[in-house]
Amino acid sequence: MELMRASGLPKPVRQANLAWSRQGVIRALHYHERGQDDLFCCLRGMVRVVVLDRDTDEVFTEDIGDDNPVAIYVPGTNAHGYEALTDCLFCYFVTEEYDAADPDEQGVPWNDPRVAHLWSTDAPILSARDTV
Repeated sequence: MELMRASGLPKPVRQANLAWSRQGVIRALHYHERGQDDLFCCLRGMVRVVVLDRDTDEVFTEDIGDDNPVAIYVPGTNAHGYEALTDCLFCYFVTEEYDAADPDEQGVPWNDPRVAHLWSTDAPILSARDTV
């Protein structure tokens, strides 16, 4: 299966990341003020991707992975995250390299009223970073 074709993307990809999550984990919403975009795909299992347009409060969600093998492109100024509906292996390509000294990451809580109803759980497993 083809995962990504650079000529089809609006910006060049600069880094690829993998995350393994257990069922029930929510990787809370974050966004990038400097405009890093993400391309999400689930390599194994199923995840629910949630995207919040911070300007309009419109939300988008789609379950992707084994049963729906698609990729989702997310402009970085939109808050985005995902929930592991099963144990999963999640891949995301990004248009900027991560800089630990100056990270371009701002957050929106997983239970923000604009998105709280979109998750399948109200008691997720959260990292320390995602509890705020």
